Amino acid sequence: MAASLVGAAQLMAQEPTTMVMKLANGAVVRTDVNEVERITFDDATYNLNSSGDRILEADELCWPEDRLIPLFLPPASTIKTLDLNAFGFSAEERVMFCTLQGLVNRTRPRLLLYNHNEEPRTTWPNAHSLRTSAVTESPYQLVKLYAEEIKGLVLYSTQRSAHYANLAVTIAGLDRLLPVTAAIRDKLVAAGMDFPVVEDLTELTYSNAVGVYKHLYSNYWSRCNHRLIINEAPDIPYVHDIGAACGSACVWLDPRNATEKALLDRMLKDLTPGRDFVLGWYPEERSGIGEATKYGLTSVPADFFENTTVYTAVNKPVKIPPVPKRPKLENKVYAAVYISDGDNIQYCQHAMAKIFEQGGRGQMALNWTISPALVDIAPMMLNYYYRKASTNDCFVSGPSGLGYAMPYDAHNSRYNAGADDSGLFTPYTQLTQRYIEKAGLRVITVWDNISDTQRQAYADNCPYLYGLTINDWERQNGRLATKVQAEWLPVAVQYPCYANGVDVITDFFNRDVKNFTGAEPMFVTGQATVWDAGPDKLIALRSRLNELAPGNVDIVRADHWFSYFNEARHLPFNITLLEQMEATSSPSRTKAKLAADGSPSDGYLWVATAADGTGWVQLDFKEPFLISRYVIRHAETAGLDAGLNSRDFTVEVSIDGETWTTVGAYVGNTKPVTEAAITPVEAQYVRVNVTNSGTDGHVRICDIEVYGSH
Repeated sequence: MAASLVGAAQLMAQEPTTMVMKLANGAVVRTDVNEVERITFDDATYNLNSSGDRILEADELCWPEDRLIPLFLPPASTIKTLDLNAFGFSAEERVMFCTLQGLVNRTRPRLLLYNHNEEPRTTWPNAHSLRTSAVTESPYQLVKLYAEEIKGLVLYSTQRSAHYANLAVTIAGLDRLLPVTAAIRDKLVAAGMDFPVVEDLTELTYSNAVGVYKHLYSNYWSRCNHRLIINEAPDIPYVHDIGAACGSACVWLDPRNATEKALLDRMLKDLTPGRDFVLGWYPEERSGIGEATKYGLTSVPADFFENTTVYTAVNKPVKIPPVPKRPKLENKVYAAVYISDGDNIQYCQHAMAKIFEQGGRGQMALNWTISPALVDIAPMMLNYYYRKASTNDCFVSGPSGLGYAMPYDAHNSRYNAGADDSGLFTPYTQLTQRYIEKAGLRVITVWDNISDTQRQAYADNCPYLYGLTINDWERQNGRLATKVQAEWLPVAVQYPCYANGVDVITDFFNRDVKNFTGAEPMFVTGQATVWDAGPDKLIALRSRLNELAPGNVDIVRADHWFSYFNEARHLPFNITLLEQMEATSSPSRTKAKLAADGSPSDGYLWVATAADGTGWVQLDFKEPFLISRYVIRHAETAGLDAGLNSRDFTVEVSIDGETWTTVGAYVGNTKPVTEAAITPVEAQYVRVNVTNSGTDGHVRICDIEVYGSH
């Protein structure tokens, strides 16, 4: 397949193949060089390093509009690793090495740093199939390895204010410099590296955050990219690597301080809702997250996340496993338990890696919050958890979708996003939809609550969802109510939310369960704080809840819970989740059930045997449903070439499997997903019949969803 280049290519000295990009349905994706028919360049001269890679400036990165962070070249065959703790580095030295990492990895990822050391050290390098070589002696000599990629130094002092470190990192990322104090410069000189001082900040006299960052805003903000702001304490430089690599502003501003808030607001106003975001953390959670939310922006908590510039470069599709089928609805109590804090990607990287190994995991259904931002930041991290997950482990989005947004702050009784105007909230939900679908997350936990207008924004823009949860901060009186938006999207109340143990969850659940009569299904849901109640403790809920209603309590996955919930209320739900469904097909290379197994990923596709571009899949639901919507995911959703998407096909329904009615006909399709709401029709069978498969003649169906009700 011929492809034309849409981004700047990077030229190697003897091997002219590095990164080649092409346009596929509006998205810039990496492609094989053998597919390239024509290459164009932004300029004619290149500054190459000794390995033959073009040394990149921050504004030369390939940063597609639909990605959170830029595309980096694949990591080098061997990655140097440095344990910053082993050498007892000061905070300022860590700032320098994290910035060095960003500058080096911008050109090609070659350097990995160990800062946190909470999970086993081999966990993430192994998950990303990296070959590593540890630096054990003379860490300053590591700088010498990359000296050709360093133009000089930014000299600063923290004597007047620690914030000069962030200012120095910002300048360093823009101009390929190292941020150093005088003491660090002396160590570099002693190691044989007398870099010139390009920027000297030691004469500046600002003594507080506002002064330092006003200087940044006045002199450097216009040169920074406005797609990403790093908000991080100066002595916690973990994400400085991606900030330096991208040429992002690195700040630490506190919205509780009026003058700092005003300056942060000036920066946030320059960002684009639905595309740009804040990475790091804030001096105080609710004021910081709330301030970004007011501007329609999301924050990706990442205070101790390390090696972004390495892990993002292993750019693989998320491999979503098949979703287990659910049994028939019964008159039982259906309980769902959520584990908190997955919005913070440093938790996903560190604490979660340990907690996920607890022996209680897998023994009962638990819903793990995790960040959809990992799709771009570290997709193999998502794959790691999916690969290790049991069928009792369900992953859901942390608050409140792509990154942490707080539409309503229950602690301070205020809306951060307009309760009656979704103008800024709409792009956030549109961004969220893209990433939850890529990550395979069907449920979002919202902190804390949302207005009807905000609920509608989710309903309008997030069709991938099965449901939302909101936090009821343990209101003893005036409890929040579970609602359904747009007649299909349940918004369920976590009761309790952020509970610190099994006793609390049992007590709150029993406020409903004690009234269970068995006449109809009952639904309870609650959230546990991961720091107090991991799977080893939560497993006790099985016996505790059984004591409340012996034999009548099922603890289920969140996707199943919302499916049961909608069915019980005669609302549309994905009936391909039903255990009773049977799939048949024309002759195929793979089993027919893979066409509707809940996974669109490569390895779980239905592929027809015939090479004439035809094939069909039929779903039998064993009883009639009122069918109102269908979704078909084609080859591109599995990371395959867009040319393999089914071109011509029909969607047909039948009550008896003999007489068929066409409810959708498509000719010349190129989109990766076909989705349609239809006039509700009673049917027991649904058939997708492809008459033109695409470029190679083999029909591929990644996944089919059918929504129906009783």
